[in-house]
Amino acid sequence: MLRTTTFALSLLALPSLLLPSLAVAQDANGWVGEASLTANRTTGNTDTTNVGVGLKLDNIGERWRHKFAASADYGTVNGVQNRERFNLGYQLERDISDRLFGFGTADYYYDDFGAFTDGYFIGGGLGYTIYEGKPIGWSVTTGVGYRSQTSALDITNNEFAVNAESDFDWQINEQVSAYNDSGVLWSDSDTYLWSEVGLTANLMGNLAARASFRIDHHSDVPFGTEKTDTISRFGIVYTID
Repeated sequence: MLRTTTFALSLLALPSLLLPSLAVAQDANGWVGEASLTANRTTGNTDTTNVGVGLKLDNIGERWRHKFAASADYGTVNGVQNRERFNLGYQLERDISDRLFGFGTADYYYDDFGAFTDGYFIGGGLGYTIYEGKPIGWSVTTGVGYRSQTSALDITNNEFAVNAESDFDWQINEQVSAYNDSGVLWSDSDTYLWSEVGLTANLMGNLAARASFRIDHHSDVPFGTEKTDTISRFGIVYTID
């Protein structure tokens, strides 16, 4: 109960704590990116509350790139908690040629209500930029690494894994943009596929509205748990540039 309360309070406080400090970091260290807040509440036959925060930061040098991403979601239905998840990811990239680059990555997730409660992947590989700039930016990566995953039955698998991801961005016009990020992570015990699509519309200055939809699918899950999870988000985004 204490962990859940702390998690919920952290979700609500995080955007106001992060935005000023991120702006300073951007000025000092060349970080750019975005911070997002999503929240919705329905009342009537069903009383539902969902809150989510997200953070993406990039530090782009002449040949090196640092990418950091974090997200957290919390939800209740009729006063009963039904969602508590967060993700953390870091990727380091280095250009090999104009379009080819190498990368190392580390990702961790925790999901209190999922088929798998937590896990991580550490690996590296190669990436290729198919399109660069505007209106379209598209890059793909593939690599190998080490995967650890604990199921809802408290069974942990540690094994070799292969991953591939796609990062697609489309600047539709000066005010509206769209994206599709997707990936697959394969290992002997389970294949994990995910995809997220979103549409962002500028409101004023660095503030924008965003609607997104994400699907997560595992090929092999413990008995009594679902293979597929989805989440729809509607919220605001603050761009750090």
